[in-house]
Amino acid sequence: MRTTYLVCYDICDDKRLRQVFKTCKDYGNHLQYSVFECDLNPVEKAELEAALSAIINHSEDQVLFVCLGPAEGRGERVITALGLPYVRMDAPCYIV
Repeated sequence: MRTTYLVCYDICDDKRLRQVFKTCKDYGNHLQYSVFECDLNPVEKAELEAALSAIINHSEDQVLFVCLGPAEGRGERVITALGLPYVRMDAPCYIV
């Protein structure tokens, strides 16, 4: 069974930030600068957690997994925004 997670991160070092972005990109959809939506089974979640754990500095960085529930059977995803409208980020993101 797949579960949807918001994976959000705050990384202090640019090199680690790029590595975390590239890793998350392999597992989910990029929603905002440091936010991904990932539909993961338990094995994929464990793989992603292990990969990110190996990249981050545990005393400086933070990665959050926010469980949104089962990936299937909950209807269409609805995203509302305050301020600037939500725009799907399918275009590549470059971090300088």
